[in-house]
Amino acid sequence: MTTTLATSASASTSVVVPAVNPPAKIDWEQAITQLLAELSGTQEELFEVLAEKRARLASVDVSGMGELQTREQSLLERLQVCHARREELLAAAQREGLPGDSMTSLANRTVPATKGSSGEKLRKELATTASRMRLLQTQSLTNWVVAQRSLLHVSQLLEIIATGGRLQPTYGVGEGGLHARGGLVDHDA
Repeated sequence: MTTTLATSASASTSVVVPAVNPPAKIDWEQAITQLLAELSGTQEELFEVLAEKRARLASVDVSGMGELQTREQSLLERLQVCHARREELLAAAQREGLPGDSMTSLANRTVPATKGSSGEKLRKELATTASRMRLLQTQSLTNWVVAQRSLLHVSQLLEIIATGGRLQPTYGVGEGGLHARGGLVDHDA
């Protein structure tokens, strides 16, 4: 559709106005299925990376950890794309007056779930995907704990090296200064 606007006799402007098409009707079953397929694939790869990372943490393979970092970053970006797509779908659902709080409630409302139907299969995939995400969170936390314990161990080794293996008591007797009279508590000291 082309519209010509004449602002004055000496100048005319031609403006191309695209035809206003109503938003395309979304096939919710297909959209949710595609999102779940991408998310499931990413989750499976992330399981592999986390297991490999845990093994490398246990064997203190620093160079291997560096190699895993790029794979892990790539998977993180893919998860962010999945999250953005999920948000887009939920926002579109709300604009259509459908539930926009979760993919499960959207699927329950838009895809019929008769026994043996694709809707039933879709609901199972949604539940499985949510369960795998919780398992991924647990495995990530496990890796974080292992890394923190490794850091604590290194910190303790450094303290042993720095003090020559002699532990320095926190509170001593007869050392003078602050420890002699409790100088932090008593101002008279």
